[in-house]
Amino acid sequence: MKKVFLTLIAVCFGFQLLQAQDDIFGIDTKAKSKGRKSQSNLGNVFRNAIGNFSFELSTGGSFHTNQMIFNSQFPSQYPISQYRNLEEPGSVTANDTINFRRNQFAVPVNLGVKLNLFNTLIIGAGYGREFGRMENLRGDDFEFQFENSSYTLDRAFGSVGLVIFDAGKRAKYLNWRYKQYSSNNIYMQSEKNQRIRQHYPWRFLLEAEFGNLFMRQNFDSRVFVSEDPFYNIGLRIEKEFSEYARFFVKTGVEFRNFDFRTENLEEFQSIKQNLYLAQVGFSISLPSTKRCKVPGCGVVMRHVHDGIEYRGSSIFNFQNRKVGQWY
Repeated sequence: MKKVFLTLIAVCFGFQLLQAQDDIFGIDTKAKSKGRKSQSNLGNVFRNAIGNFSFELSTGGSFHTNQMIFNSQFPSQYPISQYRNLEEPGSVTANDTINFRRNQFAVPVNLGVKLNLFNTLIIGAGYGREFGRMENLRGDDFEFQFENSSYTLDRAFGSVGLVIFDAGKRAKYLNWRYKQYSSNNIYMQSEKNQRIRQHYPWRFLLEAEFGNLFMRQNFDSRVFVSEDPFYNIGLRIEKEFSEYARFFVKTGVEFRNFDFRTENLEEFQSIKQNLYLAQVGFSISLPSTKRCKVPGCGVVMRHVHDGIEYRGSSIFNFQNRKVGQWY
C-alpha cells in the first residue's frame, strides 16, 4: 500500500512538473496555434505570405531557326547577293519569292521571381539577357546579308505555370489507387500510408512565358523588334534539396519576330525566329520560419518555442530529416 501511495505521488509530481515547463526539447507544451511563425498577428500573416515567394537564376542554350519569306517590288533596295553558282549570274526580281533560312545558337541568362498559388498555379516575372549569333540568311542561290554576326538582347517577361504532378498529387493518386482495397485490409492500408509518407522530391510543371524584347546590340541597324510580344511554352521539372531550395531543368520552344526595314521604303520584311531551348537553374524560396537562436537549443528539426515555430537547420537542408538524410 505504501509503494502504491509513493508511486501516485511521483506520477502527480511529474505531471505538475511537465505542466510547469513551457519548452521541452523544443516542443512547446502550451502551443495554442499550430504553425504560428511570429508573436504578432501582422508578423504571422507576413511570414506566411513570403513563404510563397521564390527567386531563381537560370541559364542554358537555345537553337534558333530563322526564316524570311522575301517578296518586294524593290528587291534592289535590300542587301541581297549571289553566293553560289557564280558562273551563272542571277538577280532577284519583283516577281520572285525567296524563302531565306539560317540556323544558329544563343545563350540566355535569366533572373526571376515566382509566387506559388495553392500549389496549383505558379505565376511570376523576370528579366533576362541573351547572347546570340545570327548568320546571313540563304535561299536558292542568294544570301541576305546582315551587318554583324552576333546580337545581345534583353527579355522582360511574365510567366504562368500549371503544376501537373507533385508530392500532393501523388498522395491523391495513391489514395485513389488503394480505394479498391478494403479498409480492413491492414497490409494494403499500411503499404499505402507508407508510400504516402515517403519523401517525393519531384515536381512537374507546364509553363508559359510572354513578354517584350529590347535589342542592346543589334545584328543589323535596319532590324527592329516586332511590336508583337514573344511567347514560349515548355515543360519544367524540379527536384527539391530542401523545403526551400530546388534545382530545375526546362525545355520548350519560343516564338518571336523581327522586322527588316529600309530607309526609302514603307514596306518591311519579317524574320520569324523559333528557339528550341534547354535551361537549367536554381530556385530558393523565402523561409517563412525564422532560424532558431534560442541560447542552448540544439534542435536541428522544425520546433516550437513559446508558441512560435522555428527552423533548426539551414535552408539548404531538410528541416525534418529522416534516416539516411543526416548530413
